[in-house]
Amino acid sequence: MQVALTFDAEHPDRPHRPGVQEGILDVLRAHSVAATFFLQGRWVEAFPDTARRVVADGHLVGNHSFYHARMPLLSDDGIVTDIQDAEAAIRDIAGVDPRPWFRCPFFAGSEDPRVLGILERHGYRDVPSDVVLDDWEPGRTGSAIAADGLAAVEAGADGPIVLFHSWPPQTLDALPTLIEGLRARGAAFVTVAQLPAARWGGTAK
Repeated sequence: MQVALTFDAEHPDRPHRPGVQEGILDVLRAHSVAATFFLQGRWVEAFPDTARRVVADGHLVGNHSFYHARMPLLSDDGIVTDIQDAEAAIRDIAGVDPRPWFRCPFFAGSEDPRVLGILERHGYRDVPSDVVLDDWEPGRTGSAIAADGLAAVEAGADGPIVLFHSWPPQTLDALPTLIEGLRARGAAFVTVAQLPAARWGGTAK
């Protein structure tokens, strides 16, 4: 079974402790896991060294908008600006092209034909998530997230895409147990680019 761990790297809106995002990268490196990181443009500007390390460590990079706004609330021009500003920050600072990988903030717009059409015209496909563990909620613990993640992956579709965020301390706490538990169950960790196109909304080539 293939499993794609994905991380939305964005400015936190809940309590967090310093060093979590670097700690997540440390755990992934220690376990030889390649993941997919969706980078918010403002976050890349605020944490350039961490953004560059994401690339240097071999993770796949996608676009997570610049302002982290709910995209259906923006005008067509506003969506284009949000996409392109984030793309420019990622290119200039992290040194990679995030296309075609995109994740709509809050998943808002992921089923909106207008938003999806604009994304496609600019070379992007919105990447969904099969397993959402609410890791941003302050009441969640690392042990609960790991246990729920193991159960959800076992019960879900083949090639599940798992959503995490780069800043919650409970995400960092959960990762070692989750990775080791999934490996013990025969999972192989991949980026979304290594999954069949149908799993992330693309088309087979």
